Parts: sequence; structure tokens; C-alpha cells
Amino acid sequence: MGKYVLGIDNGGTVTKASLFSLDGKEIAVASRKTEMYMPYPGHTERDCKELWKANVAVIQEILQKSKIDAKEIISVAATGHGNGLYVVDEKGESVRKGIISTDSRAKEIVEVWKQQGIEERILPKTMQSLWPGQPAALLAWIQKYEPTTLHKTKWIFMCKDYIRYLLTGEVYAEITDISGTSLLNSREKKYDENLLKELGIESIYEKLPPILYSGEIGGYITKEVAQLTGLKEGTPVAGGLFDIDAAAIATGTTDEEKLCIVAGTWSINEFITKKPIVDKDLFMTSLFCIPGYWLTLEGSPTSASNLEWYVKEYFNSEHEEAKRKGISVYDLCNEMVENIEPPESNILFFPFLFGSNVHRDAKACFFGFNGWHTKAHMLRALYEGVVFGHKIHVDKLMEYREKPNVIRIAGGATKSEVWMQMFADILQTPVEVIVGTEQGTLGAAICAAVAVGAYPSFEEGAKAMVQKGRTYEPNKALKGIYEEKYSYFTSVLAALEPVWKP
Repeated sequence: MGKYVLGIDNGGTVTKASLFSLDGKEIAVASRKTEMYMPYPGHTERDCKELWKANVAVIQEILQKSKIDAKEIISVAATGHGNGLYVVDEKGESVRKGIISTDSRAKEIVEVWKQQGIEERILPKTMQSLWPGQPAALLAWIQKYEPTTLHKTKWIFMCKDYIRYLLTGEVYAEITDISGTSLLNSREKKYDENLLKELGIESIYEKLPPILYSGEIGGYITKEVAQLTGLKEGTPVAGGLFDIDAAAIATGTTDEEKLCIVAGTWSINEFITKKPIVDKDLFMTSLFCIPGYWLTLEGSPTSASNLEWYVKEYFNSEHEEAKRKGISVYDLCNEMVENIEPPESNILFFPFLFGSNVHRDAKACFFGFNGWHTKAHMLRALYEGVVFGHKIHVDKLMEYREKPNVIRIAGGATKSEVWMQMFADILQTPVEVIVGTEQGTLGAAICAAVAVGAYPSFEEGAKAMVQKGRTYEPNKALKGIYEEKYSYFTSVLAALEPVWKP
């Protein structure tokens, strides 16, 4: 009889589950897309019932695909997108649609907080900037525009905490997730009524769940969930972890030397330290899943999801071409990009479809067309623009640490060899890709293993379960070309600044 751990990852639009052996071998993977609703400009939401059905479906599929007896699954853990907002009533029913972290409805509230100096006053406690997709801002918006919703709310959850609640019936807020929300006094690792009062949302204090640590057990699979999914009743469910922590631990980021990038819906760029780094110019410092460490992050919703949108909206004929060739449309994209050499085009793409890392009102756009440019030139510009967006964040992180010898990278973009080589060439640092397609679920699975004592620590769990894949070495000959392109990119950004101002 074997021993396996199940990791679940709920991103902004896709729910995934993976089953792993304790040596990190990926046994089975399943995924389901969930619809993102945009009822008004800047609002990004999801139906919570649809989200739960997606979780049930991927668990069922994992058991069917793997043919593993549910008794052999020793633990389950979830990760998911941080921030956003999921609220339930006294009966555990969703009060409203879930809000995804790309939501920007509360941007005016955040601007007022910044103008009033609130961000600066609470920074020593929260260790992060205020931004619209955080629950602090979303709760302030709901308090103002949907007071009935807040009145009905019994518990405030992050995405993966909501899923764990549905799996176990137990109410908790896990420490890594809640420490990235501006709702927690992260320095003292506790809720702080004075902090909430500064934000004008002190009424939500009693709606915040008790805090649980990542590697602790947060409940057990209920009888109802066992009947629904096929999991064994009583299977332990770990506290789980913020998706940025899952990605970091799944790339083996267990010491201060490494730097991790996640190129997915969000541009995540991060490293860990034993002392928290607090600076108003940094995006976020939060508690890491390894006790005693802090996770310093620069990020924005400006990464590979730009490609997904572009392909969905403009690649109708290319979908058919890919089908004829028997390949993915994204494989076709990679072929098109490879056919354009870096010096061949100076088109720029600004990857701000779902948010920005330069100005709150910045918009995505292509810049610098000529009549001879093709879709392939546009695609190369999009790939480059996403990496340039990451570079803005990485350069900022380098102000607080030494340049790493290697960068570990995860996320959907890792499936593209040409994109990975571009990361190495633009950052002029070797890039290591981790074996496996789903780093989020792997991070959750490592957490599940630690929670039941299969490994004594996250360090040992990562050492046993993370497997390094290909390393992309930077092409020194392209250093000057990309430096010139990046300089062009940043100069156009600066020139557009007054255009974006309302």
C-alpha cells in the first residue's frame, strides 16, 4: 500500500488538483476552468457554487485517473490565489460572488487612504502596500456600497481557506494568506483592532476566523465530502498556504540565496529572509510557510495571462491551424515567436490588461507598429513585454539583496521553451525550471506531507519532492539588444505617464 498526498490549487480562473507520491512524482493531474464574471468595469468575480463544483470534479477525476485507493491518500492541502474576498453567512452559504484578486473596484478608496497617510501609518504593522484587490480595500468598498452583504457575513475567507472550510466544516484563516491582506498585524502575528480602525473597517473584526499555521492540520474530510468526492472520511486536511508560498516552496526556495519567479496570472517575484524587509516602495512582505522566515514579494497582475487573453480574442484561425498540426495553439505561438529574431522588431507591449505595476490607470497597448509587422511580431512583443514587466519587479528586489546565481521559475509560462530562454536572456541570469507542470499543487502537496509528519519540515519536504529540470543559460550576445529594448520600454512608459492620469 502506497502513500500519497493531494494538492489543490484554485487560481483566478482555473482549479487544479494533483496527486503526488512522497518522492514528488506526479501521479495524476486534473483541471477545470471557472468563468470569470465582469459585471462592471474593474469588477472580477466568480460564482462560488461553480468553484466548489470544480473542486469536487478535479478530486473525482484524480481518483479515477490514478486508480489509487482513497485510503492511500494520507493528507490533502489547498493553495489558491491570495487576496480577493470570499464571504459566507451563519449557515456557511456564500453571501455574494467571490471576488478575484485582479479586481480594481476599490481603487478610489485606496487612493484616499494613501492621500490621508493611512498606508504609511499602518506599514510597520502590515509590511505591504495597499492596493484595490486586497480584502481590506474590498471590505471598505462593500461596507460603503453593499452594507447588506457585510451585515449577512459571518466569516471572511481567502480563496483556499474557503475551500478548506467546505472540505472540513472547520473555520480558519491560514497565516501566510491572511498576512498578505493588510488585515493582520503581521509583525505581531495577530489581528489588531486599531489597524482595522485606521482603515475604517473595525466592524469586521469579529468576522475574521481564528489563525492556523500552514503545516498544522485544519480539519478532516467530512462524511458529506467523502460521499461527494470519493475521498476517505477523516482524511487530514492541512492549513495550506498562499499561492506565492506554494510556488516558492515548490521551487525549493528554502534559503535566503534563491530568488523565485512565478509567471502565471500574476507576475510574482520573491525571496525569503529571516528578518522582515519593510519599505513603502516594496509591494509586500508577508509571513512564509517556514517558521522564522519572511517572504518579500514584488508583484502585479501583468504576466502570462496577457497571452491567454490575446489568443482567446484574436487567434480564431490559428486555433484551427494548431488543430490541423495536432499541437496546442500555445505551441503554435511559440513557433511564431521563435521565427522572429530579437533585433527584428521594436514593437512594445505593455502587459496591463488586468492591472499595472506603474500607474493605477495604465492600460495595455501595443506601441510602434509598421505596415510590415505581423501577428508573429506582436506575439514576440507580448512575450518580451511580460518579461520586461517581471524585470521591473526583479530590479526593485535587487535593491534589498545580492543578485542570485540562479533564478527558479514556475507558472504557466514555463511550458514555453522560447519564453524561458527570453527570461534568461533579458535578466541575464540562469533560469531553472522545476520538473512537473503544476507547482501550485506541488507546493500544497508538500504542505500536506509536512502536516501529517511524513517530513519533519518544509525544508525536508521540498528536498525530497522538488525535482529540478532544465536550466536556461543567458545568451551573452543578446545582452546589449535587450538592454536597449528595455530602455526603450521604460522611456515610453515614462512618456505615457501623463496620458494615463485621469
